[in-house]
Amino acid sequence: MSSKKKTVWFEVEEGETIGDCLQRLSAAGYSVAGRKEEPVFKEEGGEYVPIRQIIKFKGILNE
Repeated sequence: MSSKKKTVWFEVEEGETIGDCLQRLSAAGYSVAGRKEEPVFKEEGGEYVPIRQIIKFKGILNE
């Protein structure tokens, strides 16, 4: 039996393309099962300003 988790979230790293992340996910033995994006904010002058998006892909272990 494999010691890998059945589901894992893969985050698109700084300087990495979405394609690179999907290749890394596939090379680790997972298939894409979902995607989510989370905004990152920073406070400027009392306001929260979006500075970037964090993109994550849910991987399900290939059996």
